[in-house]
Amino acid sequence: MANYVNSLMFASRQTQSPHTRDRDPKYCGADSVVSRRLLSRAERYVPAGKMPIMNHDWLLVETLGSEPVVVARGLQTKNLVPISVFLRRNPHLMAIQTAIRETVQAGQGLSSITTKNDRVIRTEVVRMSDGRIHGVHIWIGPSDIEPPQRPVPGPLVWDLTAGVATDTPESLINSGMNPETEATHDRAFADDLPAKDLNGTEAKVLAMTIKPVVGHTLCTTWDVTDHLGEPITVGFVARVLLEPQDDGSEKLISRAMNWRTEREAPVERPDNLAQRILNGLAQPGVHRALVDLDNWKLLKWLDDPAPFFDWRNRDGGPARIHPADARHMARMTTEFSGGTTAAVLRMRAEGSDWRPVHMTINRVELDENIFAGLISMRLPTDDEVAAAALDPID
Repeated sequence: MANYVNSLMFASRQTQSPHTRDRDPKYCGADSVVSRRLLSRAERYVPAGKMPIMNHDWLLVETLGSEPVVVARGLQTKNLVPISVFLRRNPHLMAIQTAIRETVQAGQGLSSITTKNDRVIRTEVVRMSDGRIHGVHIWIGPSDIEPPQRPVPGPLVWDLTAGVATDTPESLINSGMNPETEATHDRAFADDLPAKDLNGTEAKVLAMTIKPVVGHTLCTTWDVTDHLGEPITVGFVARVLLEPQDDGSEKLISRAMNWRTEREAPVERPDNLAQRILNGLAQPGVHRALVDLDNWKLLKWLDDPAPFFDWRNRDGGPARIHPADARHMARMTTEFSGGTTAAVLRMRAEGSDWRPVHMTINRVELDENIFAGLISMRLPTDDEVAAAALDPID
């Protein structure tokens, strides 16, 4: 059943002086986090019957590769189109390319005028909290008009080596989370993916996490529910990089950006058979999640998160299991290849306690030859603990 469910599930600020439009507390940037209020639907979308001004929208350009690529125009996601292709007929292409390059080099937003003095080019940087620039927002238009309000992108990083996510207030807001209650650092990957909600494009994100390939990119759009219960659409782009560290080692890092987006045409939410099957298989007291079979890193909750162990522990992975249970973990790892395994293991609880947890793991395929574990966790009975033959803890 787990493999069947899986096949259904996974088909398929700026440093320059800020402009007034970017300090609007309703939706723009870290300086506006105090209000935390997103624009209303009426403010964020073009009224029915009106055509958006497509020629003068902000372009969001990802700059981590060999050539800048367009990932959004205004509120519409674009699929990693090289800037030279996207603007191939634009007479100001060279000036725009120069503006992007100089913005990245300067590390701050810039303003310039084209050679004929008929257009203004404005840029803003999308800077991660570690100082790395993930992208540039660029606008070009007549010198006598102001740019439209800028939908501020949110940079974020997944450390694929350590299994730790780092967000920013902007990325949390764009994801539909509450930045007043969510941490930005030392997050589990499962913190960044909404619990219970399923969408097909998450399979690609999880597959890239489990089996990362340097240079691999992903640009997608998904529909989720925000912390207020409202449906939202989020654009997302990520690139896997191998980055040197101060100690001489190297880490696999996924650098990403997200933003609020809208689809080019209204879409009806599909009848999600996989979600209905998972809901039908839900049991009181059982908490299901997806984990990386290679290192036991928690990837995504399919139910409400389990309250009986410390799944946000900074060390994560095997460190959540007591060392005395290593032989049981080894047995389960061997049995993964057969598809299903079960055991009682002592997991790290809040504080310094260890709590026995019964877990059943099914091997599921996220993408071609990329597998995750669908783990079901619950508190065991006394008889199950006695039969588990757990070694004494000193």
